[in-house]
Amino acid sequence: MNDIYNERLNIISKAHEQTLARKNERILTGNGIFERYKNPVLTADHTPLFWRYDLNPETNPYFMERFGINAVFNAGAIKWQDKYLLIARVEGYDRKSFFAIAESPNGVDNFRFREYPVTLPQTGDKETNVYDMRLTAHEDGWIYGIFCAERKDPEAPAGDLSSAVASAGIVRTKDLISWERLSDLKSKSQQHNVVLHPEFVNGKYALYTRPQDGFIDAGSGGGIGWALIDDMTKAEIDKEEIINYRHYHTVKEVKNGEGPHPVKTPKGWLHLAHGVRNCAAGLRYILYLYLTDLQHPNKLITEPAGYFMAPMEKERVGDVYNVLFSNGWITDNDCTIYIYYASSDTRMHVATSSIDRLLDYCINTAPDGYCSAESMKTLNKIINVNLF
Repeated sequence: MNDIYNERLNIISKAHEQTLARKNERILTGNGIFERYKNPVLTADHTPLFWRYDLNPETNPYFMERFGINAVFNAGAIKWQDKYLLIARVEGYDRKSFFAIAESPNGVDNFRFREYPVTLPQTGDKETNVYDMRLTAHEDGWIYGIFCAERKDPEAPAGDLSSAVASAGIVRTKDLISWERLSDLKSKSQQHNVVLHPEFVNGKYALYTRPQDGFIDAGSGGGIGWALIDDMTKAEIDKEEIINYRHYHTVKEVKNGEGPHPVKTPKGWLHLAHGVRNCAAGLRYILYLYLTDLQHPNKLITEPAGYFMAPMEKERVGDVYNVLFSNGWITDNDCTIYIYYASSDTRMHVATSSIDRLLDYCINTAPDGYCSAESMKTLNKIINVNLF
């Protein structure tokens, strides 16, 4: 039996190290707005072998997995002590998710998980599942993590094992090692998708929200919301306004939600969001950008029509097909932006751009005219400039 153990350990260990050490390559063909990279930056295969396997030949003679990892996706991001950190959603074979931090020296490859995943302190109302944490280094000195805390709907009829309720769980830290659990956000509606603005606004904490009538359906929820909060340790939404609306026959007609917290630029706050529409293959998730006012972050300045990034080729395939999702990006001192995005609820990727390029895209790309005739006007204007 030890021969089987040793042979499998040797083969799998070598393959694992090759995966971790693999250099990534920037793909220079594209639309000029950003560049993708050839390889995913995090997958289930990146997780440590000592998470997945019992490394004792006496108790695991066949070198079997004892804790299967299904997917690594939807990671928050932060630059910390000169390293690029992703706090990823790691999903086991059992469908439960947890958070784990992976670090890279350059932001595009060589991501390696810390030895232990994040252990979240529990509240009195223990959640069944947690996922999709956004990290915000706030000007109050704390790093906040806001994530979705999912629980079974207590009002579901007998036999209904799918109905759930979502709230925004909140933690904070000063070292990304020890985490303090705060009370969940109190809201009149379900909240999957809540993001903390990095600065005080009128002396208050500001949240980007997504009010929903149900766990899946936005219902009467109009889009990305905005709320001011007095105290993050007892966060409660009193008043909420929609600042980025859903629209009929667009890339965000079913749902939309803020991605990571916006980036402050000379021309406004730069936002990355996801939009959802229905199609014959089911729900299609894409990413889009918009810009809001520096002094009034809840005031829309401009929003290019359509998507900024959509699933391509192998990105379309995975546990949930045809999905891109982002809840993390990092801006370097040279204004390079590292955009971390998940494809098909399965793996993490990176794309790079710059502040200048993304502002150029936002400001000089026409907004949606909401009908074919307006789209033709935009296209003909470009053609006329180029031909005459």
